[in-house]
Amino acid sequence: QVQLVESGGGLVQAGGSLRLSCAASGRTFSSYAMGWFRQAPGQEREFVAVISRDSTVHAASVKGRFTISGDSAKNTVYLQMNSLKTEDTAVYYCAAASDGYGYVYHSQNKYDFWGQGTQVTVSS
Repeated sequence: QVQLVESGGGLVQAGGSLRLSCAASGRTFSSYAMGWFRQAPGQEREFVAVISRDSTVHAASVKGRFTISGDSAKNTVYLQMNSLKTEDTAVYYCAAASDGYGYVYHSQNKYDFWGQGTQVTVSS
C-alpha cells in the first residue's frame, strides 16, 4: 500500500508561482509512475504531468510553465508551477501507478493510489 499526502496549495496571483509536494509512504515512489492530475469546478479530472524512472511528460496546457520532479531520498514528488494562470485554478491530486515504473501514463485509470488533493486558486 502507498499513502500519498499533497501540500503546497494556496491562493496566488496570476503570473505567480507555487510548488506542490506529494509525500509518499509505504513502498518507495521510485518503483512507481507518479502523476499529477487536476480537477476544476464542473470539469473532469485531467492529466497534468507524470514522472517515471528518468522520464517526464507534461500536458500541453502546462508545458514550459510546470515541472514535475522527484526526490527518492525524501520519497517526494514535486510540481513546480510558474507563470500561473486563472485557468490553472483546480484541486491538484497526486497519484501512483504501481505497475507503471518505466511508463508515462496519462490515463487516470492506470493509477491505483491517490492523495486527498490540494486546492490551487489563481486570482486575476
